This record gives sequence, C-alpha cells and structure tokens, in this order.
Amino acid sequence: MLAVAKGELKAKMLEYFRRIESSGEELIVTDHRKPVLRILPIFKKIKVEDAFGDLQGKVKYYEDINTPTLTEWEDI
Repeated sequence: MLAVAKGELKAKMLEYFRRIESSGEELIVTDHRKPVLRILPIFKKIKVEDAFGDLQGKVKYYEDINTPTLTEWEDI
C-alpha cells in the first residue's frame, strides 16, 4: 500500500497513476495525515504461478489439447 498527501498527488498525479498501473498496488490519499481516498487499479497483475500454482502437476489431459474441436462449431 502506498500513501500520499493531496498536495503531493496533485503535483505528481501521472507518476503515481503509472506506478499504480504497473505495480497493481493501491494508493491511499491523505489530508492532514488522515486517509480520505483510496485509488485502486481495475485489474491487479498477478503471476501465473500465483494464480495456478496449486494446480501445477495435478491437471490430467485425456486427449490432445491441441486437437481441433470442429464438432462444437457445427452445432452453432
């Protein structure tokens, strides 16, 4: 979590927004040291390992996953 005073945010807003976009962290804006706003990115970036790490080595494929599935498209 990142915190910034209103005055500093005003002076460096684009810099803070770019940092939030790239890091995924939230920004708390303060006024006289009291939190007044919270700015969050819409999508947090997470690593593939963090999202699917617990499934690694546990998924079984019974068919070739690269085989075309034309029959599904014929029904449409």
